[in-house]
Amino acid sequence: MRMNEKYSCLPDEDKGIHIINIRAIEDIGYVQHESTLLNSLSRNPDADCKYGLYFRDGKRKVDYILVYHYKKSSVGRTLARRIHHNDSSARSNKQDQPLPGKGVHLEMENEPHVDYHEDDKRFRREEYEGNLMEAGLELERDEDTKIHGVGFVKIHAPWNVLCREAEFLKLKMPTKKMYEINQTHGLLKKINSVIQKITEPIQPKVAEHKPQTVKRLSYPFSREKQHLKEDKVLLANGVYSAAYPLHDPLGGSKCFSCRLSVLQLLCEEWASYGVFYKYQPIDLVRKYFGEKIGLYFAWLGVYTQMLIPASIVGIIVFLYGCATVDENIPSMEMCDQRNNITMCPLCDRTCSYWKMSSACATARASHLFDNPATVFFSVFMALWAATFMEHWKRKQMRLNYRWDLTGFEEEEDHPRAEYEAKVLEKSLRREYKHKEKHRYFPEETANKWRQTVTTAMSGVKLTDKEKLTWKDRFPAYFTNFVGILFMVGLTFAIVFGVIIYRISTAAALAISSTPSGRSSVRVTVTATAVIINLVVIIILDEVYGCIARWLTQIEVPKTDKNFEERLIFKAFLLKFVNAYTPIFYVAFFKGRFVGRPGDYVYIFHSFRMEECAPGGCLMELCIQLSIIMLGKQLIQNNLFEIGIPKMKKFIRYMKLKRRRSLDHEEHVKKKQRYEVDYNLEPFAGLTPEYMEMIIQFGFVTLFVASFPLAPLFALLNNIIEIRLDAKKFVTELRRPVAVRAKDIGIWYNILRGIGKLAVIINAFVISFTSDFIPRLVYLYMYSENGTMHGFVNHTLSSFNVSDFQAGTAPNDPMDLGYEVQICRYSFE
Repeated sequence: MRMNEKYSCLPDEDKGIHIINIRAIEDIGYVQHESTLLNSLSRNPDADCKYGLYFRDGKRKVDYILVYHYKKSSVGRTLARRIHHNDSSARSNKQDQPLPGKGVHLEMENEPHVDYHEDDKRFRREEYEGNLMEAGLELERDEDTKIHGVGFVKIHAPWNVLCREAEFLKLKMPTKKMYEINQTHGLLKKINSVIQKITEPIQPKVAEHKPQTVKRLSYPFSREKQHLKEDKVLLANGVYSAAYPLHDPLGGSKCFSCRLSVLQLLCEEWASYGVFYKYQPIDLVRKYFGEKIGLYFAWLGVYTQMLIPASIVGIIVFLYGCATVDENIPSMEMCDQRNNITMCPLCDRTCSYWKMSSACATARASHLFDNPATVFFSVFMALWAATFMEHWKRKQMRLNYRWDLTGFEEEEDHPRAEYEAKVLEKSLRREYKHKEKHRYFPEETANKWRQTVTTAMSGVKLTDKEKLTWKDRFPAYFTNFVGILFMVGLTFAIVFGVIIYRISTAAALAISSTPSGRSSVRVTVTATAVIINLVVIIILDEVYGCIARWLTQIEVPKTDKNFEERLIFKAFLLKFVNAYTPIFYVAFFKGRFVGRPGDYVYIFHSFRMEECAPGGCLMELCIQLSIIMLGKQLIQNNLFEIGIPKMKKFIRYMKLKRRRSLDHEEHVKKKQRYEVDYNLEPFAGLTPEYMEMIIQFGFVTLFVASFPLAPLFALLNNIIEIRLDAKKFVTELRRPVAVRAKDIGIWYNILRGIGKLAVIINAFVISFTSDFIPRLVYLYMYSENGTMHGFVNHTLSSFNVSDFQAGTAPNDPMDLGYEVQICRYSFE
């Protein structure tokens, strides 16, 4: 095996997160496998070094952490309180005896009992922890930490609990039966061998990344069992402030002479900018973070790889435009001073006549992006989007097979706490109305109460009998409809405001500018307006994200999956409109309703509608798209992702430092692993990560005809984004709870929709925004010699200055130094 020794010296029984002591189930045919996502129960010889990763006995590993806030006694500092729950007899009598080691009641007997809210939280914690012990979990409490007023409950899942939960989750376990994976033969085998040798330098040095030749037959557990998710309710109510599994220890210390932890491998072979050229160790990511996060990074890797051919073709198209710019006849005619084409004023009275040659730079720049190769690139990108979707489907199926998810079906989630509360409120309201209606029939009421008690005792959930109908949700639906319309209208209003800015600024610069600087007015106005759009888009993105979450919350979806899908749909709709409305305006509406000299169309009788440059609007569309795309990637996707977590971490550090300065005893304590993880940023889900990539995918595909370099900039951004996200997950965020998933969910449907929309939009861009079709029509129908000579003159209309309406003629008709009889203008 061509592998660095530091990655291969780890014995099989010590690799990662796995099942040990498997002899207990060997009789039924299950065997140990290093990728099984269950925690080790063996005593680790390095337990003393991994401070805080084990219970006090150094044998039982901490599988999960619950964090809560408490108020310390005013008489003296609360001593360390630790509870051990191993004895089953103690668990059976949990209602009769207080939890050992807490000491809360004894400590507070001599103090005034005034904080009823804290007492309620403490009571609910004790009840919940008792339920955890009843379920077979083992707990240990620690309030003697460096973080003032914060307590930790360490949870350990024994072997029998893991087996029981594996049955409930129907986890596929590897059996003794093995089968060989069919290998290629002949020419294909030689080709694969050559490819493996070529790509060996860019493969991560982890054992999980080597190709599999043998696979064990996996079989799922099948026992059905009810499962409760009460911890989310307690977190929402503030009973616990956080809940998370612990990160693995980092290697490199004296306790880790040979082996590296999974986290250390990820740090070195994944979350490092020095390995940007390597493939991601996706199997190791899935092993540490779970299938859902593994699929996100696998999708991001496939998307980034597929951007490589698109970037190469885009560069070729751009270089073709650069090579042929001096041979482009229309731009040469516009730059030729001998043509002496005099253009009509851009506004009434205050604007003067101007030379078409002053727009020479814009015309030459437009050819870089508006040339015959652009049409080919648009067709190529439409095919590229379809190929990318099919390639990802194939990759996803391969991962499902490799991760034993082929038969995995997501079961219906437990109803959310908010949904259950709403159903309970509805039931109580109905009961109250029923009692008011039948208050004089006590026997019937008693029968109804008896029926309710019988139903509860039989185990039937309230949410199974009572559900929220569309009538219950109608106010929320109406609020959603009105809110989304208002947000879309707000976006349109802001774009309209930027249009007014462009018109007024262009008129002001046209009046005050010198003839030499007048040629740059259009570019200056376009660039500044796009920067304003960019700032507004970044601000509204954050606002729309909060509004989408609030609109989803008032709908009260039943399950977490429904909540996530509705939130994604609303957030994507609002952010899509926010990001693309300015681009749609420039591509399809700018210059369509301008009028003619002497009869221009005005807004509010003061602002004249703006028009495109003589070379067309494609150059302005390119500037709009490039600045918004690059600005969002640089500011929102990178600086925000780096800066905001760092700032939050610094603020938390300063708060903890201020608290520790009040208590000198805490300086001598050693910080435990769960305290370090508590100071990290909580995991907020994958929605923001997917959202920024989906918006980028839209920039790459929707208007790529106007900006062939978009795939290249997306590729460069994603190379950084992968390592940035990896570093964030490994060092900046608490370890997420592993979630099983077999696909990327609703995001795939959104990608398909954008891919289909891209075909239509690029066709419209070529048809209406680009000059490609007008040039073809002129070349084959109007050209006298079969060339593009005379195309510019053909596209311009003539206007006799004597036809100016009263009060619309230029104030200075001799601004060019001669009297103008006929001026030219572009009429769309």
